[in-house]
Amino acid sequence: MDPASARRPTEAAVDLGSLARNWAVLRRRAAGREVIAVIKADAYGHGAVAVARCLVRAGCRHFAVVALDELAALRRAGIDAPVLLLGGVHGPAEARAALALAATPVLHGAAHAAWVAEAARGLGMRAPVHLEVDTGMRRMGVAPDEAAALLEKLAASAELELAGVSTHFARADEPDPAPTRAQLELFRAVLGAARARGVRPPHVHVANSAALLAARAWGEEAVLEGDAVRPGLALYGVAPAPHLADPELRPVMTLRTRVGAVRRAAAGDGVGYGASWRAPGSGWVATLPIGYADGVPWSAGSRGEVLVAGRRRPIAGRVSMDFTTVWLGADAVEPGEEAVVFGVAQGGERLTVEEAARAAGTMPYELLVRVTARVPRVLVA
Repeated sequence: MDPASARRPTEAAVDLGSLARNWAVLRRRAAGREVIAVIKADAYGHGAVAVARCLVRAGCRHFAVVALDELAALRRAGIDAPVLLLGGVHGPAEARAALALAATPVLHGAAHAAWVAEAARGLGMRAPVHLEVDTGMRRMGVAPDEAAALLEKLAASAELELAGVSTHFARADEPDPAPTRAQLELFRAVLGAARARGVRPPHVHVANSAALLAARAWGEEAVLEGDAVRPGLALYGVAPAPHLADPELRPVMTLRTRVGAVRRAAAGDGVGYGASWRAPGSGWVATLPIGYADGVPWSAGSRGEVLVAGRRRPIAGRVSMDFTTVWLGADAVEPGEEAVVFGVAQGGERLTVEEAARAAGTMPYELLVRVTARVPRVLVA
């Protein structure tokens, strides 16, 4: 047997058809604005190169990542579209490497601007940059009272081309739009101060997935301020919050495996490490060859559910590194039956990543990106 084919039945199926459909839905929601596809963290665990290639075919012209190694992987794969480097650069050497890879760095302060300008001089080029303004996230970006002056300096630079300005919403996934409105008002004040200095950045973008989906729920297209939007999570068919669920978006990833073993348990029998879960009666326990080393959160033990043979079954006991046990009750199944941790089963039944995350006490972002490298991504057209 070819060793490459002798692998466990555990895999993450990535539905490129659903991805392309989601892209079309979000582009329509963007109402004519440029859609910058955020494919950081290996496209939220889906595989950045495959995702980028699919989106390019669908018409995407602009991407965003966080780290330089993410950009390098795209360039090695032949993705030559413009890419925003959201995390910026962390020193002169990284600035030179970023420009060599044709990145568009996002600047978060004057020091970052100086590093990129120095790199651009050394390469004999004028480097496009965006500036992020911190309007309330308090994580990255230049302070609002410093932004207009820095924008003016960037616009006058011989080494830097001010290509855009942005901010990042901290609470757009909440039902109350007031905190997002406050951030937007502060951002607009910065834009007004910049215009008073004669600076009009060519591109302006503020809306993440949450704001893009919330705009319709709030009836406020204003939160899509600018000529571009930056969806991430929504591209993959996942809602940033329950009230933002969009029936037109389809889940892209299905984390699935097959039943490895089935055994009988008597009432009161302990299952798994610590015997923390005990069979409520005589019945069957299925063992799945997937565990926390694959991305099933340990916290889902005795709390989460899995689809086995198309039916929801409770996780029985602790999730271990390589295996997860599931209570079948009186229903015995055969080894080889499909088991879905989240996503869409072959029969069409669904267990969403949002549901799986709630059961584990976390959020869907984390479940997607923690699907580990030992789980092969299988592309579905």
